[in-house]
Amino acid sequence: MMKRLFDLALAVPVTAALLLPLALIALAVRLTSPGKVLYWSERVGRNNRLFRMPKFRSMRADTPAVATHMLPDPEAYLTPIGSFLRKTSLDELPQLWSILKGDMSFVGPRPALFNQEDLIGLRTCCGVHELVPGLTGWAQVNGRDELPLPEKARLDAEYLHRRSFAFDLWILWLTFVKVLRREGVSH
Repeated sequence: MMKRLFDLALAVPVTAALLLPLALIALAVRLTSPGKVLYWSERVGRNNRLFRMPKFRSMRADTPAVATHMLPDPEAYLTPIGSFLRKTSLDELPQLWSILKGDMSFVGPRPALFNQEDLIGLRTCCGVHELVPGLTGWAQVNGRDELPLPEKARLDAEYLHRRSFAFDLWILWLTFVKVLRREGVSH
C-alpha cells in the first residue's frame, strides 16, 4: 500500500511537470515517421496478467512484435529519432500512464513482452511474477539490454527478496545516473 501511495505521489507531479516535453516528443515522433505516436505493447504484469503498456514509438510501424534482441537487425527498424529516444529513455515516459493506472510501479521487474515465454517462465519459477512490474528495476540498473535472460531473472528474484522503500530509492537514483550516462542501452 505504501509503495502504491509513493508511486501516485511521485507520478502525478512528474506527469504534470513533463506535459510540455511529452507534447514536444509526441510532435517529433509524428513529424519524423508515419504511424501512431504511441506504441501500445502487450506486456506481462503482476501474476502474469496481460496489460497494454504505452511507449513513444521508436521503431517503424511494420516492426515485428518481438523483443528487440530477437530482431535480425534492430537498427534497420529504428525511426529517424528512435535511437535518440531509446538511448535517453525518453521513449519510456508514457509509462507514467501505466503507473497512474496501477499496472506498473516506478520500481519492479521490467514487464516482459507477452511472447517472451522463456523470461516469463524463469520469473514465475522464482516467484517474481507476484510483483508489480516497474519502469525501472534492479536488473535494469545492473545491465539492462546487455543481460542474458537467466541473469535478468536472477536479479529480479534478488529484488523480490531485498525489496524495501530504501532499496527502491537506491534503484531510482542508480537509474537516474545510468540514464544520464546512457549506460546499458544497446539499441
